[in-house]
Amino acid sequence: MNAFDTAAILIAIAAVAGYLNHQVLKLPSSSGTLVVSLASSMVIVAADAFFSNWALRTTLAQFLAQIDFNEALMHGMLSFLLFAGALHVDLEGLLKNKWTIGLLATLGVILSSAVVGVLSWGVFGLFRLEVPLFVCLVFGALISPTDPVAVMGLLKELHAPADLEAQIAGESLFNDGVAVVVFLTLVSIAGLSGGPDAPSLTVDAAGLTIFLLREVLGGIALGLGLGYLTYHGLKSVNNHPLELLMTLALVMFTYALSFWIHVSGPIAVVVEGLLIGNPGRRFAMSERTREHVDAFWLMIDDILNAVLFLLIGLLIFAVPVEARSLVAATCMVPVVLVARFISVAVPVGAMRVRTRKMHGLVPVLTWSGLRGGLSVAMVLSMPNFPWKELLLSCTYAVVVFSILVQGLTVRRLLFHYRIGRVNPAH
Repeated sequence: MNAFDTAAILIAIAAVAGYLNHQVLKLPSSSGTLVVSLASSMVIVAADAFFSNWALRTTLAQFLAQIDFNEALMHGMLSFLLFAGALHVDLEGLLKNKWTIGLLATLGVILSSAVVGVLSWGVFGLFRLEVPLFVCLVFGALISPTDPVAVMGLLKELHAPADLEAQIAGESLFNDGVAVVVFLTLVSIAGLSGGPDAPSLTVDAAGLTIFLLREVLGGIALGLGLGYLTYHGLKSVNNHPLELLMTLALVMFTYALSFWIHVSGPIAVVVEGLLIGNPGRRFAMSERTREHVDAFWLMIDDILNAVLFLLIGLLIFAVPVEARSLVAATCMVPVVLVARFISVAVPVGAMRVRTRKMHGLVPVLTWSGLRGGLSVAMVLSMPNFPWKELLLSCTYAVVVFSILVQGLTVRRLLFHYRIGRVNPAH
């Protein structure tokens, strides 16, 4: 089966799942697609048990084996999803909350990685799963970022105050880039990185500092440079098909180039999305071009979201079913929530000295920190090693819980704290 056949099957299944959700479940699109996908997977498992000669499970497993989830997301889908999300984020709101967002996206990720690493190491020890502490820290790094795809989908459904939306959106867009850098650093030090694009690091303070600065600052510089050139190009023409092509080329070329020069592609495309989506929309596009650009990137966002959450649901076949691993994976849900609370409370507490923050901000930011395909892609990107299946089980449990439980109940939390215009009956 070639790439076109695989894409055709995935989009067809995603369309059916979206239709069922729209007509029957009426859940937010990401949660609804995941529910339909998980339910379909369970039906296949049940049917395979009764009609083993059909080999349904084996056929699906073979189909999924042809899909490199890490390659599809990290080297393709993520660039489009991040740009589409950043395109509609208010830059003024981000600048107004820049210190809170900056602390959440940097200090918050580092704190969460450390807390998850230490606590998970203790939990694994209780179940006599002898996982080294450094491998637990790697798990902490890959599970700590709030996934921008899941979070931006959530924000479409909420009517929260502008400051809260800016903080949630800004953190989710930037902390994934920071988390990828932290993750690459840790897996390289641990000798777990694989693939031709994996960087090799010198395990000393100078080498790590250079790597971090190159990835983060290089990503910002690349995004500003190519984004500025594209901005001026958009400003000099008034032809919406050409302008659409220019935005598409910007995203694809930037992301491809980032791997060649070893800077953060996610950070670069987020910077470009903010630049094109704010001054670019105001000063470089006509009204007609804005409408077409919005419609195009909204369509890209919806299609890729549907495929992504469909894949997450189907990946249940890749999760090992060993009893101790499943129990340990379930225990990771409260571990990650505790780490998220600490990683939010410390930066927000530090900012309370400077500004007055809304009541309930820490619980809301904690519960709205959804995990998604980014974490799954990072754990799948590692080569096979003794604890990879255990980390995959833990990652999958946290991702499914965050999307289905946190994503579907955050409305009630906003209502509880009387934040925004939220009706819990919806």
